[in-house]
Amino acid sequence: MLEAYRKHVEERAAEGVVAKPLDAEQVAALVELLKNPPAGEESFLYELLSTRIPPGVDEAAYVKAGFLAAVAKGEVSSPVVSAEQATELLGTMQGGYNIAPLVELLDVDALAPIAAKALSHTLLMFDAFHDVDEKAKAGNAFAKQVMQSWADAEWFLERPKLADKITMTVFKVPGETNTDDLSPAQDAWSRPDIPLHAQAMLKNARPGIEPDEDGVIGPITAINSLKEQGFPLVYVGDVVGTGSSRKSATNSVLWHMGDDIPFVPNKRAGGICIGNKIAPIFFNTMEDAGALPIECDVTRLNTGDVIDIYPYEGKICRQGTDEVLSTFKLKTDVLLDEVRAGGRIPLIIGRGLTDKAREALGLDASTVFKRAAPVVDSGKGYTLAQKMVGKACGVKGVRPNQYCEPRMTTVGSQDTTGPMTRDELKDLACLAFPPI
Repeated sequence: MLEAYRKHVEERAAEGVVAKPLDAEQVAALVELLKNPPAGEESFLYELLSTRIPPGVDEAAYVKAGFLAAVAKGEVSSPVVSAEQATELLGTMQGGYNIAPLVELLDVDALAPIAAKALSHTLLMFDAFHDVDEKAKAGNAFAKQVMQSWADAEWFLERPKLADKITMTVFKVPGETNTDDLSPAQDAWSRPDIPLHAQAMLKNARPGIEPDEDGVIGPITAINSLKEQGFPLVYVGDVVGTGSSRKSATNSVLWHMGDDIPFVPNKRAGGICIGNKIAPIFFNTMEDAGALPIECDVTRLNTGDVIDIYPYEGKICRQGTDEVLSTFKLKTDVLLDEVRAGGRIPLIIGRGLTDKAREALGLDASTVFKRAAPVVDSGKGYTLAQKMVGKACGVKGVRPNQYCEPRMTTVGSQDTTGPMTRDELKDLACLAFPPI
């Protein structure tokens, strides 16, 4: 298994991309090696186990969670992974197959503190919330600790706030960038493989952009050269993200300009995107990924410029100076919470978890989060579309610019986005869907 994996790493490196995450078959082989490791391979095996397996409800995650649970319970032993380490690693898997073992470990005195800490920062609990709540009501001190942590929103407050000043190097694409520029339709087959698909971003030559191989590989050399200035890159464009709604377009931008996600292979989040105009759906997709989208005049921003972004003051200056290159106003202050939470989706799910915990503990609503300001009532009626969205939100209707969270009852996909939709659902770590 190790020989084949290392060969794969070399082959991918020759293509300029990182290795694929381990699949279920590889993880099963890895588990056997962890039980009886070859001499000198211990640290490498542990790295593969901890960082190269997808979280959520991927098939490989099922094998990983089963092994870690068995080690934590003493059913299996490994000279590489202790029961304490196994419990910690279960806590990095975000949700799904790791939840039940962690809840069970709340009853194991030696491991309960580790399990409690892990669960306190796990958001994708779904119905398992009630299992923790029942343990807490039955007197389990560690379950009570978890419930209180959720209620106090420690999962959110212990994450760093967005910095007052962010220094970045500009990567600018003049003119209009549509999602087909960022995620070409002819490369749709590679969309689930984010590092590989990102090679095709901006692969067609255009003013200001020189691809490494026209029509095949985008400006990877230019991007890497800009990174040598020592600062993260910010994607800047006149008009960004028009066209069809492609999560793969966001994935490509963030692969080059986002941040690694601890314990999650081949996926990145965060980053900043600045456009004179950012298409609404692309704007929302960036929000979901924990990026900060900013709309402002980009006339004075050019590729290679090093800039200081002041998100709270709403200005962009030339690095180390007071020269203001542009000013902006965030669409909503909730964006700051979304970035801190790691994305709009984690914020919505985590905020809901905090609300449920506070309700179960008889506490008032949390004041930790920024809430969207209510829109002004126009005094007019609602359009049919506004009534339809309103019904899904449990209200009479919605107004333009009003924040709302509709109840989802159906998810649809087509051929080229099907594998991506599958991966998104795996990431959400939901093992069952409730009846409507």
